[in-house]
Amino acid sequence: MSASGGTKAIVAALAANLAIAASKFVAFAFSGSSSMLAEGVHSLADSGNQALLLVGGKKAQREATPQHPFGYGRERYIYAFLVSIILFSVGGMFALYEGYEKIKHPHEIEHWYWPVGVLVFAIIAETFSFRTAIKESNSLRGTKSWKEFVRHAKAPELPVVLLEDLGALVGLVLALGGVGLALITGDGVWDGIGTICIGILLVLIAIVLAVETKSLLLGEAAGVEDVQKIEAAIVDGDTVTRIIHMRTLHLGPEELLVAAKIAVQHEDTATEVASAINAAEARIRDAVPIARVIYLEPDIYSETEAAKGPDRDATPGGPAPHGAGH
Repeated sequence: MSASGGTKAIVAALAANLAIAASKFVAFAFSGSSSMLAEGVHSLADSGNQALLLVGGKKAQREATPQHPFGYGRERYIYAFLVSIILFSVGGMFALYEGYEKIKHPHEIEHWYWPVGVLVFAIIAETFSFRTAIKESNSLRGTKSWKEFVRHAKAPELPVVLLEDLGALVGLVLALGGVGLALITGDGVWDGIGTICIGILLVLIAIVLAVETKSLLLGEAAGVEDVQKIEAAIVDGDTVTRIIHMRTLHLGPEELLVAAKIAVQHEDTATEVASAINAAEARIRDAVPIARVIYLEPDIYSETEAAKGPDRDATPGGPAPHGAGH
């Protein structure tokens, strides 16, 4: 996985979650706190999720084959989608069930210092992990807001780790609140309420991750800035006079397919057109290095044909977003 895949953030989160999961299960064994059990399962699920992200990054590096000519870049999207499913089922649904059981059959928390001490330790460890994810993300985020970064990032690992770490920190605060109220009031129901709040939080985060990774799996176009760079690189004003229509598609976080029909001069020879296409491809790769698969089709621009609008039969999913086709 490339550096932009957030390997450092994933490894930091994995190390933190393994240590935290072990401490939470120990605290549950001594205290009987359902919040600690839910949080232990949460951390264990998060550890599995980070392992999945690392596996997905490794598998995505495989070379293209005749059966998969565009490579395996989307493996990273598939594994990120699996993370959302695991977070929903293992983390969220288990916490909701455990919270319901604790409310239905409450009991006092024993050896209170175990859950409180572990939660404080976990908050410190998760803060370190979250800080690493933020630092790694800032190098890619640029001027985008955090919401825009999570919604539009083409590499899924950092948004996944960011949301997991944020959910973990909020969940720890909820667990600490549930345990604290249970200790203050002597009523174990508060421990169950805290556990249910953790479950709701995890389900909401899992839904957000599922929606975003589903969009990546379906296939997203290049970002607006990259599209503008590609359009500017294609047209040289001499042989290539304009773009009739263009499509872009992410084959993976760091691999982009560009397909365009370009207008050339009707008096140009085949040799001149071929040279112009080769030059345009070189300019595209210089402008957007991740544009690795490029198909340019030469044509003669016709204002009459362009005025008819895009051909729905020739355009997957409907008309082209950028206007006329020939």
